[in-house]
Amino acid sequence: MKERGIIFNAEMVRAILDGRKTQIRIIMKPQPRPNENGGTWWPSNICQSMINIEDMMQDNEGVWAGIAGIACPHGGVGDRLWVRETAGLQVRRDCLGGTGEFFVYKADKPNAVRYRTACGTDVPVKWQSPVRMKRCHSRITLEITDVRVERLQAASDDDFKAEGYPLERALTGGSTDAFCWFRHLWDSVSKPDCNYESNPWVWVIEFKRV
Repeated sequence: MKERGIIFNAEMVRAILDGRKTQIRIIMKPQPRPNENGGTWWPSNICQSMINIEDMMQDNEGVWAGIAGIACPHGGVGDRLWVRETAGLQVRRDCLGGTGEFFVYKADKPNAVRYRTACGTDVPVKWQSPVRMKRCHSRITLEITDVRVERLQAASDDDFKAEGYPLERALTGGSTDAFCWFRHLWDSVSKPDCNYESNPWVWVIEFKRV
């Protein structure tokens, strides 16, 4: 079993904590390309070989079963991901009446106060980038349960919801709202050449919280 860090923004952290997010889609780099001899191929650094996307990557029971999880640079089934999120330090009193610095997470308290001055002024928490989070400060660990490769537009309505579809929208949105939400989410964090319309190849990683 291997552990790797993975960055999630505050919205996705809340979705994980609520149990709404159990999937993530990550762009394959580089993108698989058609070969003159047929098929679409991807260069795997881990396997040190070219891998056929339509054949080898989709083999669930044959000789190539599990190759997607082996080749995935983000981890395979059974590996763990520890979540890196925006966090900061807050000065609070401890159980003995003293004061100390405690970690606070932006996903929980976006307007958290670091401390209050003697004249009553609130000093906000200075948030640190998720990139700087250490393993010991991570509060969320995920175990990978499945890895596959597919085109982005192959995602189903159930997949959209498993990406963290908000409950409040599920109660009021129409039949295509989950799709609209996911497409907006994807395009808001992706480069133009990898937007939803371009339909890139992606790693689909399913996970559970442990």
